[in-house]
Amino acid sequence: MPSDESRAEHALELQNVSKFFGDLAALKEVCLRFEPGDSVLVYGPNGAGKTTLLRTLATLARPNEGRVLFGGTDLRADPSRAKSRIGFVSHATFLYGELSARENLKFTGTLFGLSDLKQKIDVALDLFALRDRADEPVRKLSRGLQQRASLARAFLHDPDFLLLDEPFTGLDAATVENLRAILQRLP
Repeated sequence: MPSDESRAEHALELQNVSKFFGDLAALKEVCLRFEPGDSVLVYGPNGAGKTTLLRTLATLARPNEGRVLFGGTDLRADPSRAKSRIGFVSHATFLYGELSARENLKFTGTLFGLSDLKQKIDVALDLFALRDRADEPVRKLSRGLQQRASLARAFLHDPDFLLLDEPFTGLDAATVENLRAILQRLP
């Protein structure tokens, strides 16, 4: 179990964060703090701001007001610090369609400077039963296989935080059960 000091060094925090789309406030003065090991479910009706919240935490959307901190550092100053510690899965996969699943993982792992990259890629591919289809262009894979590749990418670098936005999109029943089992085993 990480020490309280170690957990605080890796805390992800929103301080009075607001995000507007025109006159619409998707997030308004949100204050939240997450530490490694926390499990949090965000739910609500369509349009409530759930995806905007997760995209803001994942540094994919900038707030109009407030601050997003990782280990006390404002992410506007150093977003790469948090990106390397966050795994993000969305209903949109954000994969490179011309690359294979393996190549997408290699690209991500290289960006994060991962050592033992081949081994980590093989583990991630096996975790989501993708090894047999790992070398096909992602654009030729079914929606469910693309989602599994996106999940493999999110788990690749052993992140402190997994942000999952509709992670079951396109998955078959067996993969849904596999993902649930994986999530239940997380510390």
